[in-house]
Amino acid sequence: MIPLSFHQSRPEYSARIAATAIFTKLRKAGTSEVPLSELIESTQYGYTASATETPVGPHFVRITDLKEGAICWPTVPFCECGDVATYRIEEGDLLFARTGATTGKTHLVSEPPPVESVFASYLIRVRPKPTTSAAYLNAFFQSDVYWQQLVDHKSGSAQANVNATKLATLQVPVVGEETQKAIARFMKAVQERSLNPTFPLPPLPPPLSEQQKIVEWIDAVATRVEEANTDVEAATKKLDNLLMSALLEITEGASESQLEEIAPLTRRPAEIDPSAEYPGISARSFGRGTFHNPPLLGSEITWQKPYEVKAGDILVSNIKAWEGAIAVVSPEDDGRFGSHRYLTFEPKEGVATPRYVCFYLLSPAGLFHVGEASPGSADRNRTTGSRAMQKIPVPVPPYKQQLWFDQLYEKVEEAKVLIAENQTERSALLPSVLNQIFNGGDH
Repeated sequence: MIPLSFHQSRPEYSARIAATAIFTKLRKAGTSEVPLSELIESTQYGYTASATETPVGPHFVRITDLKEGAICWPTVPFCECGDVATYRIEEGDLLFARTGATTGKTHLVSEPPPVESVFASYLIRVRPKPTTSAAYLNAFFQSDVYWQQLVDHKSGSAQANVNATKLATLQVPVVGEETQKAIARFMKAVQERSLNPTFPLPPLPPPLSEQQKIVEWIDAVATRVEEANTDVEAATKKLDNLLMSALLEITEGASESQLEEIAPLTRRPAEIDPSAEYPGISARSFGRGTFHNPPLLGSEITWQKPYEVKAGDILVSNIKAWEGAIAVVSPEDDGRFGSHRYLTFEPKEGVATPRYVCFYLLSPAGLFHVGEASPGSADRNRTTGSRAMQKIPVPVPPYKQQLWFDQLYEKVEEAKVLIAENQTERSALLPSVLNQIFNGGDH
């Protein structure tokens, strides 16, 4: 399947699989194709106006209002429009996103709009001729036969966009009216099936007769992968809960010390050599560890001195600590340099382990204290004061219990890696199967 620039929900992905199965088969069967322009009455760009929540005119449908095959009418804004008749949305219209991340995404207006509405300028409206079913064209617009042509049209462009002229040149398989109706019925059943797995798929006429079984089989595989991924999420959550329970167990009744008493602030400023390289390090938000920044020459460092980190340090971002930018410096990170925006705390041997202290600071209780040490009027303007950070209270269980916790943490992380690897393999299964079916031999 072709990678898209936006996420598709399960119902959208199911429709795409079914449509790809149908239109790939039509192409392989040698079905005649014509430019889209021969099947439609017109293409039209939308109305240019400013959206407003005030009901000054018709509802104003934009790209962002097209979500998962539906328009959420209660949240659609309004606009002033002096030519409603020209831009009025009607049943059977196909609205096509012509720019942005969702370029190419299409919405079929399958029912009369409940309110008077017009469409915005970043959309293109397509109206089929009487001999062409709007639902049939919409099915084509879900398929990879369509997406591949769109990708080819967009290639080489600085910005993702497609204009009405290019859209009109897309090649569409031509089938009879009854086959169009059968495909439309099938696609509607696929949509129903995404909500009710027992909903039956209707038969398709030749040369599509076998596609019903293929879609049912693919759907069964997708369901099993989805169920397995849900199990993976549940297993990962259980492992996280296990660690949190272990933390609560060893900290119950433990005496508290201020952070500076068990892991004093330790800063190692570098004397900058203009010709030397300084490999960087940063901490990811939400407790996701460290990452490496490209090295800088001393002559390129225009801010304050960099500070060297050592394995076993606890690295804290003073601008994002409140959202969990706290990490243990690993042996692979040793000798790198953090900017002046990073604080390093060095746990005392025999008193506190780096992993235990870091995990506590990232726990709900720890982050509460970190938040208190990070004043500011807005999230992105919150800075953690070094003095306030040093005063954060930390429960200090016996050192042996901390070492036990560290061992448990390592086992949990190893289990998470295995789970993630298995999930990656499972997630790759369905695309691999689809590529074999749609890009392999005739079916």
